[in-house]
Amino acid sequence: MGCGLCEVYCRLEQAASKDMIKALKGDSPRSVPRVVVQRKAPVSFALQCRHCDEPYCVYACLTGALQRDPESGTVLVDTDKCMGCWTCVLSCPFGVIRRDTERGTIAKCDLCYSSGTPACVAHCPNEALVYTEIESPVSTE
Repeated sequence: MGCGLCEVYCRLEQAASKDMIKALKGDSPRSVPRVVVQRKAPVSFALQCRHCDEPYCVYACLTGALQRDPESGTVLVDTDKCMGCWTCVLSCPFGVIRRDTERGTIAKCDLCYSSGTPACVAHCPNEALVYTEIESPVSTE
């Protein structure tokens, strides 16, 4: 239905304060949601990192800030290493890596790596978002 709660709870999960009001209005620098709702009536969908088997963003990263976790397959960013060159943004075939201009780094979905279940999935009121393993990954070719 395109309510955008996935964006709100993603921003809250990424916020330093973990307080809803501060995450949306008061935190500085503000957290960047790692999921974006695309709306084109009558269709809407949440767009986030696909954690590709062939992660072009990782290959394009000049500093090694983007790495693929060998156990989970999750593509993670080390913001301490990120220099904000945006080559990963250009190389992502899905356009899901966001620029965090306040920090000078990137922001991308990490599947709430430390929490278990992604916040966007846990708080989706219509259960439109699911988190599951798939047998054949999405091809980027």
